[in-house]
Amino acid sequence: MIRTSLFLLFLWVLATPAAAQDIRMSQIASLEQAYGESVEDENPLPMNDLDMDFGYALYETTVNVEEENPTLTLENVRDYATVYVDGKLQGYLKDNKKSMETQLSPGTHKLSMYAENIGRITYGPEILDNSKGIYGSITLGDTELTGWKMTPLLIKECEVDNLTFTEGTSLTPCFHKGTVMIDDAARETFLNVSGWGMGEAWINGQYIGAYWEENSETTLAIPTGVLRKGENSIVVFELKNNTQTLMSLTDKACFK
Repeated sequence: MIRTSLFLLFLWVLATPAAAQDIRMSQIASLEQAYGESVEDENPLPMNDLDMDFGYALYETTVNVEEENPTLTLENVRDYATVYVDGKLQGYLKDNKKSMETQLSPGTHKLSMYAENIGRITYGPEILDNSKGIYGSITLGDTELTGWKMTPLLIKECEVDNLTFTEGTSLTPCFHKGTVMIDDAARETFLNVSGWGMGEAWINGQYIGAYWEENSETTLAIPTGVLRKGENSIVVFELKNNTQTLMSLTDKACFK
């Protein structure tokens, strides 16, 4: 009977969700603070031509829309891109989904696409072409888009402790910051990023990893020694900006 009770208690502990400590991400820093040197060209250039082997790049141009809600089509996107028009999120494109219907009215608009190179080899019929980023023909409705400005985003090279943060929120990609008090920094701890989209995370200025909502795990393991007793700062770069303001610390890895 005692063994049975202990076994049931063990199962209950495993099934019980880990206690979470909320972190309010109440500050933002502009992405411009991580801009590299921009390149302008009539056509979009792959990241390789921007001297980038991995990471993020911003592709911008001005578009003249003549019809309601035209379809945006990219010939190549490696491996992922978020699409914004006039600072408003339109949707996402990736190497197996290269077109989307926009929500645009006739007029002049600013198109911004934030591309990420996940860093993997391209397989299938394009295995010999491992260019990354956005390149080739881009059309909006029946119009091919030209006149591009491309800016490397030096996210992983960024010294996040040197960023200038202000209180507020943002509808476009930026850095977010929050603080949390820790009583016991020795225990195993994870950063829970549930509800966030895609990005990178740092704790006390140390990079701890990347997250993506399509991954099965919704936590990032925090290496031993990164957290300290007292106040700790958490900074994330968020690509998709889906209006989240909370993260949390938990003592167990979490999965969907």
